[in-house]
Formats: sequence, structure tokens, C-alpha cells
Amino acid sequence: MSAAVAIAAVSQLAPGRYPDRSTHSLYQAAIATLLAEWPIRSGDIQGLLVAPAGMADGVAENIFVHERLVEELGLEATFAETINVGGATHAVMAIRAALAIRAGLADGVLCVSAGRFPNVGGGGAERNTRIFAHPDFDSLYGPYIPPIYAQVATRHMHEYGIGRDAMAAVAVGQRAWARQHPQALMASRGPLTAEAVLDSRPIASPFHLLDCSVPCDGGGAYLVASERLARRLNPKPAWLRGYGEMHRRANVSQLRSLDDLGGQAAARAAYAMADLAPADVRLAQLYDSFSYNPILGVEHMGLTPAGQGGRFFLDGRGAPGGDLPVNSNGGLLSFGHTGDASGLSVLAEAALQVMGRAGARQVAAPVALVHCYGGMMSEHAVLLLGDAP
Repeated sequence: MSAAVAIAAVSQLAPGRYPDRSTHSLYQAAIATLLAEWPIRSGDIQGLLVAPAGMADGVAENIFVHERLVEELGLEATFAETINVGGATHAVMAIRAALAIRAGLADGVLCVSAGRFPNVGGGGAERNTRIFAHPDFDSLYGPYIPPIYAQVATRHMHEYGIGRDAMAAVAVGQRAWARQHPQALMASRGPLTAEAVLDSRPIASPFHLLDCSVPCDGGGAYLVASERLARRLNPKPAWLRGYGEMHRRANVSQLRSLDDLGGQAAARAAYAMADLAPADVRLAQLYDSFSYNPILGVEHMGLTPAGQGGRFFLDGRGAPGGDLPVNSNGGLLSFGHTGDASGLSVLAEAALQVMGRAGARQVAAPVALVHCYGGMMSEHAVLLLGDAP
């Protein structure tokens, strides 16, 4: 990590539903919002990384999104790609951008994503099963996404004696965070109680309705920049201190143990690169398709001992007022699960907190951890962002 690289600018579209807009127009809106909020010049961007459109529907609307955007923006890009690592794409884009800047290919790399969540009651679940389920060991049993995740949650609950009350505590804490975020989809819904989560409609044991992320549309953009450019654009950028990735498998049915998930290895690599330890982390943004993911996340990121993730949330440590805030934007559970763009909201919140731009929900976050995964917890990326290079 010889050259300092930072996330210098970041912005998001409000999560919601955009039935009258094409996915590509959401990309355009995400870029326009970034350029309106930050003093970025056209010559500041030499690289472009884009997540593919339409993947959540089971078919890519345009796998060459970057070509259209390069043309529309009038860029002279030294490199441009459409890349897909599922929900981990947005953290992986930051890693690829940092590598390109350190290699001298660019000063600034624009990373963009926009997406829609399919109608899970109108065939979306079946399409996603074809993408994420093993054709020989999973698909023939007719699963959809919640039961696939439920296998991992159930195993962890069995090994450590964690109950649904801990899952409810995650959902309650993240709703409390969302109520402090003006863009969060569930901010206006009022506070959540553990009883409401436990009594909500069963989906796939152990998950009930309020244990599940909130489907919506949205997107955003951020600029990864060299030290020179970052300091010009932002008096307090979010410096990329360390990162790690791990790609091991495609299907939960091929998972040998919870220790084989891959997030743990990605976190160790990020800590080693940054010369930091879990005790240095003051904020964690953990991809949370379901309320159980943060329980696994705080353990696998080394933020609490194995088996203590449930107690972490029952004690309120991740909620507002806790000693280690988790998902301070409300997470996918309450900020919104914006289809293909969902991982961007995880990264954006960490960057805004480190920059000191999180408004009413601002916490002291000199070091923030981002963990995103793709597929059925198949591909993992971890970033460590800091307020100093």
C-alpha cells in the first residue's frame, strides 16, 4: 500500500420504486447526482467501473453498460469494465480501482451501480433460484433464496445455541438507525419491536417477514481517487487502508463448515494490509440480506468471539448508543435492498461516516469496516476505510 488512495466522493439515489424509469436511466441519474454534489471535473475521471444491469431479474439488460456510459459522459477512459461479483461487486470495484490508480492507469475511477429488485411474488423467486441453486443438489427440491440462507443460519444457531430473539434484536437496532436516515425506505414506518419481528409472518424457518431485507430500486456512484485528486475534492476523504477478497464456491450445499464461508479470510487479509486489528474498527457495515447475516458478520470479521454474535446484538452494542455501531444506515433490512445496487449502500454509508457527512446518525468512525458478499455468501470482499491515509 505504497500510494494513498481514497473514496473521495459518494452519493446515492433514494431507495424506492421507479416503475417509470429504465434501469439505464437510473445509472444516468446516479452519475448526475454525484456530479451535482461534488466538484468533479470531466478530466478527473480516467477509469469507469459499472455493475451490470438487470442481473436480479435473471438476465442482464445490458452487460456492456460501461460502453454506453463512456460515450454518454464523453470520457477518454484508459480502462472501463462492467463487472459482476453479485452483492460484493461494489466493494470489489473499490479494490480494482485502487489497484489501477496505484498502477498509474488513472487518477480517478468512477464506480456506478443501479438496480431493481425483482417482484418476488411474480416469478422473481423462481428466476433467482435458477441462478443461485445447484442444479443437482438444490434446484430439484424447489428452494428459493430465503431457505438457502436459512440453512446457514440454522446451522450456526445449532452450533452456538443462538435464538430468534437475537435476530429480532438485529432488526430492531437497524430500524432505529434507519429512522435517523432521511433516505431510508423504512424511516417513516416508526420504531420496530422485538415482538413485532418474532410475530411477523413466517417465511422460511428461522426467518419471518421482518427478518428479511426490503426489496426496492435504487443506485449510486462513488469516485476512487489518488491522494492528489482526493485532497482537492474533499477535505476529509475516506482513505482505503486495506482490503481482502475470497472466492471459494457457488452453492451453500457445497459448504463444508461455517468456517469455510470465506469472509473470515477476506477480513484477515484486509487487517494485515492495513496493519490494523479488529479492535481498531469503530463502525461496521455488514451486508444483511437477512437478520442473521450481521450475527455471523461480527463473528467472522473478528469483532466478537465465535458464538457471541447473538449476545452482541442482544446487548445493544450495534444499535444507536452502542459501543460498535453496525449498519448505521439501517442496512438492507431498513434502508432498502436495492437489487443489483444493494452493496453500494453498504459502502456508501461507511464512506460518509468516515468523511463526517452522516448527519444525525454520525458516529466517531476513524476506522470503518465494510463487508459485502455475492451470491449465496459465495464471494466476499472486505474494505477498511479510515479518516487518515
